[in-house]
Amino acid sequence: MAGEAAVAVNAKKIAVYVLVVFVLYVIITDPAKAADYVQIGFEGISDAAKAVGEFFTWLADGAK
Repeated sequence: MAGEAAVAVNAKKIAVYVLVVFVLYVIITDPAKAADYVQIGFEGISDAAKAVGEFFTWLADGAK
């Protein structure tokens, strides 16, 4: 069982390294597109936070 956990941790580390390399590649090869991706990401986070806020406001108002 300990060996399986070590494999899972190593797989996670490899996945993170691959993701970091991919992000760096996109930034270096096309900075404008990378900026667009970041903007899209922040807009998504903002929309999600707004939706959560509206949901809790709805709950606080008695779910009407």
